[in-house]
Amino acid sequence: MSESPLADWHERAGVRVDPRRVLGDDLDDGKVLFPERLIPYLAHPLVAGLDSATREQLVARHAYQYFAFTAHFETRVVNRATELIANGRTDVVLGGDVREDAYKIYCDEAYHALYSFDVVRQLEAATGVAALPYTFEPVITELDGVAAQCLPQAGSLPYLLQVVVFETLITSLLAELPNDPDLVGLVRTTVRDHARDEGRHHAYFARFFRELWTGCDPRTRREMATALPRLITQSLRPNQVAVAATLRAAGLTEPQVRDVLADVYAPDVVRRTAREQSAQSVRLFRSAGVLDLSGADEAFAEEGLI
Repeated sequence: MSESPLADWHERAGVRVDPRRVLGDDLDDGKVLFPERLIPYLAHPLVAGLDSATREQLVARHAYQYFAFTAHFETRVVNRATELIANGRTDVVLGGDVREDAYKIYCDEAYHALYSFDVVRQLEAATGVAALPYTFEPVITELDGVAAQCLPQAGSLPYLLQVVVFETLITSLLAELPNDPDLVGLVRTTVRDHARDEGRHHAYFARFFRELWTGCDPRTRREMATALPRLITQSLRPNQVAVAATLRAAGLTEPQVRDVLADVYAPDVVRRTAREQSAQSVRLFRSAGVLDLSGADEAFAEEGLI
C-alpha cells in the first residue's frame, strides 16, 4: 500500500497552517469579485444592457453563490459521507488508516465551509451588496433522489458514491481563479487554499473507490454502474433556483428570467460542460472496471459523459 496522500496532513493541511484570509484594498484598485467571463448569464441580451451598478451586484452575488455552494456541499454532502467513513458506520469494513484520514478530511471540509462563509461576510461588508438567501435543497434533493432510485437498499453506499463523485471531479474554477490577476486577493487565495487541500482529497477518494468497488458483490456493482453517471451529472448541474433569485433581484421579470435560464443553461450546453468537467472521474471509473460491465457504457453515454 502506497503512503497515504494525507500522511503529512498535520504539517500541510490548510486548517493547520494557513492564516485567515482578509480582504485588503483590492476593491479600491479595481479588482473584481469574480471573472465576468465565467458568469454565463452576464452576456445574455436581457442582462448585458443592465446598468453598471446592477451588473456589479450580479457579479457580487455570483461570487457569494460560489462560496455558499461550497459551504453547503462540504457540510451537507461531503461531510455527511466522511463522518460515516471516519466512525466506521459504513456497510464495508474499513481499516484504521482509512478512517483516520477521513477524520482529517472532515476537519478540512468544515474549515473550507467556514472560510467560504467568512469570505461572503467580508465581501458583503465591503461592497454593501447583501447576499440573497441561498437554497441548496434542489441540489441535495436531486442527489438523494438518484440514490433512492438506483440504490434503494444500499445503506451507506449512496452517500459514499456521492462523495467519491464530487471529490474526484476536476472543475476548472479551482485551477482558474487562483491565477486570475484581476480578482481580489481574498478570493484568489481562498480558492488556492481550497484547491491545495482538494488535491489530496482527490487522491484519497480515488483510492477509496477502488477498494469499495473491489469489495462489492456483482449485483451491487451493476447498480453502482447505473447510479454513478447520474450522480455525476446531478453534481455538476447548475443551481438554477439560485441563479433565478439573483436575476429577479436585478429587476428581471419572471418571463425574462425563464428566457435567460432556457438560453444559458440549454440541455446541450449543460451536458457538454458535465462531460468536460467529469473526464477525470470517468477515467477513474473506467480504470477500476466500472465501464466493463454490461450496460455501463450505455448508462454513461445516456448522460452525455462519453
